[in-house]
Amino acid sequence: MMTSPTPRRRRDGTLRNDLVDAGVTLLRERGPDGLSLRECAAMAGVSHAAPSYHFKNIAGLATAIAARGFKLFCDAMTTRLDAASTAPQDRLNAICHGYLDFASEHPHLFLFIFSGQAFNEEDDDFSRHSTAAYAILRDTCGPFVPAGTAPEDIEILVWSLVHGYAHLTMTRKKDNPELVGSWPPLDALLKHLNKALETGG
Repeated sequence: MMTSPTPRRRRDGTLRNDLVDAGVTLLRERGPDGLSLRECAAMAGVSHAAPSYHFKNIAGLATAIAARGFKLFCDAMTTRLDAASTAPQDRLNAICHGYLDFASEHPHLFLFIFSGQAFNEEDDDFSRHSTAAYAILRDTCGPFVPAGTAPEDIEILVWSLVHGYAHLTMTRKKDNPELVGSWPPLDALLKHLNKALETGG
């Protein structure tokens, strides 16, 4: 009678990444309540105890998945920035489109990192990538902050607009029959935002 080989601890340095890959797959298929260290271990081909070398508990895995999400989020905005001109308005529009790119391409991660769930902010990867994401927003909004205005006022204004647009688009609330007219493209909203920021009102 043949038996399946017993999963062993992997020592090639790839296990942590593979466990996060498995966690992202479970998140996409089942949502955050479907995350399981045991199932991630099985998907990675290791024993159920192996994840403990990298994650103390499911919260550790969730934080690593969120760090992955913020990295992809930064990448999406940076890709758009790299293709934009140096004009402040073009760069602002670029990060907004990058925001929407991330939400469209990774909806499960978009909803997860902004779910309000408590992640371990002392985790190095999470702290680095989440801080970098906000730094992109802050740097891009900088030229639009009027004298005497707190930078956060403009940052949260821009963030609220693009996040709300991305979330509404993703969750199909744009199909609400009570909405008058067609759903506006992001560029239509950005024209109004740019005009308001130009005039400071």
